Amino acid sequence: MIIVTGAAGFIGYRVAKALSAKKIPVIAVDELLFFETRAEHQDLSVELKVSPDAILDDSFYSDLASRGTPVTGIFHLGASSDTTEMRLDYLKRVNVDYSKRLWEICTQLRIPFLYASSAATYGAGEQGYQDDESSMHLLKPLNPYGDSKLQFDLFALEQDRIGSAPPAWSGFKFFNVYGFGERHKGRQSSVVLQGFDQVKAHGKLKLFKSHRPGIADGEQMRDFVFVDDVVKVMIWAYDKPLVRGIYNLGSGKARSFHDLAKATFAAMGVAPMIEFIDTPIEIRDRYQYFTEATMGKLRHAGYAEEFVSLEQGVKETIHALQLRS
Repeated sequence: MIIVTGAAGFIGYRVAKALSAKKIPVIAVDELLFFETRAEHQDLSVELKVSPDAILDDSFYSDLASRGTPVTGIFHLGASSDTTEMRLDYLKRVNVDYSKRLWEICTQLRIPFLYASSAATYGAGEQGYQDDESSMHLLKPLNPYGDSKLQFDLFALEQDRIGSAPPAWSGFKFFNVYGFGERHKGRQSSVVLQGFDQVKAHGKLKLFKSHRPGIADGEQMRDFVFVDDVVKVMIWAYDKPLVRGIYNLGSGKARSFHDLAKATFAAMGVAPMIEFIDTPIEIRDRYQYFTEATMGKLRHAGYAEEFVSLEQGVKETIHALQLRS
């Protein structure tokens, strides 16, 4: 019996589906209304759906154990992923304190804990994008969201250092994840979905201008990683299992937003037409111009599968969107 938090969300839903497909009983955790209102996720068949607060109570686990179905692991993918969120108390509560409580539960029950960190912890990349645990305290995120993720990474490392950790635990610094199933994210959804909607409605796609000398409009680069690859890595990490550590999870290859736009137009069979707009002033100083995951640590741990190319991932995403349009 595995708990998946954020199971009505973009990545959590996919992880819950993948575990269910392996005949592993899943407890799906999220706001109950989300399971009912997110049309893209109406086919989630799991053992139980519960609210986030329910699994913080020790009696929840003892009740399951008494029924002969103890929890055997937690995939923690439920958190605020809004990079523009400025409420520090809110981020502390949902991204840090909630995660700490789940860590404590897994440590107490002696079950594996896998969680979502973020490439936002790297900030502008002054320290590079090496998932070197010894230097993570030097990272300087550009926004409170990234800082909340870094706070929990550092908590996990410290608890591991003092011997107060689950028997197996792994955190994954997600880079720019895209794929079908993120419409509920609104303005925080990937450029693939936003671009699809824009091209369908107006025949053109909007990208941010560059406000940095030496970087052309649309040549800002990110490590775009297909959601199916993210799910495969997390399931592999549980099955292996990975004993401990924080790992980058990206494609390992930075691509430009211009490349992504071209892939979107190609998948839709539409001639490219890009409109460049100013990056909103409120996020301009916190905008990442380059990210690229170093993937050697995960590869050294034994993950050998190839990652889906940007062109193929965008093609599959657009196909899924077109089927449901």
